[in-house]
Amino acid sequence: MSPFEDRSIPLEDIKSIRRSLQLLSIIASLVTAYFAKDLILPVLLGTLLALTLSPVSRSLARAGIPSGVSAGVLVSLSGIAILLLLGLSAGTVALWSDELPSMGAELQRKLSGMSDTVETVRRASEEVEKISEGSNAPPEVVVKQPGLLDTAMSSGMRLGGTLAVTLVLALFLLASGNLFYVKLVQSFQTITGKKRALAAVYDVEKRVSRYLLTITIINAVLGLCIGGFLWALGLPGAHIFGVAAFLLNFLPYLGSMLGALITGAYAVITFDVVGYALLAPAGYMALSAFEGQLITPWLVGRRLELNTVAVFLTVVFWGWLWGLPGALIAVPFLVVFKVVCENVEALHIFGHFLGSSLTDQRDIPPETKKGAV
Repeated sequence: MSPFEDRSIPLEDIKSIRRSLQLLSIIASLVTAYFAKDLILPVLLGTLLALTLSPVSRSLARAGIPSGVSAGVLVSLSGIAILLLLGLSAGTVALWSDELPSMGAELQRKLSGMSDTVETVRRASEEVEKISEGSNAPPEVVVKQPGLLDTAMSSGMRLGGTLAVTLVLALFLLASGNLFYVKLVQSFQTITGKKRALAAVYDVEKRVSRYLLTITIINAVLGLCIGGFLWALGLPGAHIFGVAAFLLNFLPYLGSMLGALITGAYAVITFDVVGYALLAPAGYMALSAFEGQLITPWLVGRRLELNTVAVFLTVVFWGWLWGLPGALIAVPFLVVFKVVCENVEALHIFGHFLGSSLTDQRDIPPETKKGAV
């Protein structure tokens, strides 16, 4: 066969190679995301914070305040608010961490009459341990765990680094103003392409920032309500549970149940009467249900409602990949992806799938469809 003879690859083989490369790209992206968590997480948080504050920044810019000044003020206020929340919570959380063994014993004592099965299992486990100790077992090797101070310092340094990168990135993004939009427009050759790209980007920013800002305010109000309710019940450290409710409410479905479970366990330990203690998780769930079923759908609107299955799978996936931080940012990230899909014609099918059962492509505004790229 001549080296110059045509050796064209069949079309089916090309498609198979392309699918294989796409699969390998997805796997490589997941592996990179897993090992580069400490780098990617603050970048995502900084981008989400910038999107959340962008409407306020643009309003201040229309009032004549330079983007750099407004960005500095907004990011500084956000940093101060985060530090205040951490400062208010750190002392109580540190105290609780020292008292965890005694708190667990107290919880078991108060619930012993309601859970005889647990006590039976515990006694059986003790008997098994006694039997195993009497046998000729090999010597145990004890691995010394890092001390509490070392663990706290390591976690504090990691948290401080993440917070610093998040705030600095948000500052730069807000201070840049329309720089990225100008560069995006310049990357298209035709006037039609420039207009469509600009319309799509502005729609993505408007809808995502409005959603994130609205959800953040709703969660903050919910945290205040839950903290105030628990304070009225006389629960010590009620403000800690208010902060936890604010954060956990970014985690749909599972967040409210987890918060109510933790609140109920602490209330049972604190109060003498179990019936009175159960008022704490009941009120927590009632306030969360009122917010989730009435307040959020009314303020957010239909077009940003998400498919329940897609939300659940996204939370589980990001929780598996990055733990609790990944689970907390899963839904905001999913909203960003959904809005992008609705504005990119090639991704419309994914945007349609991510919508709720009541959402249809006909719900997308005409100007959004015209601006799709």
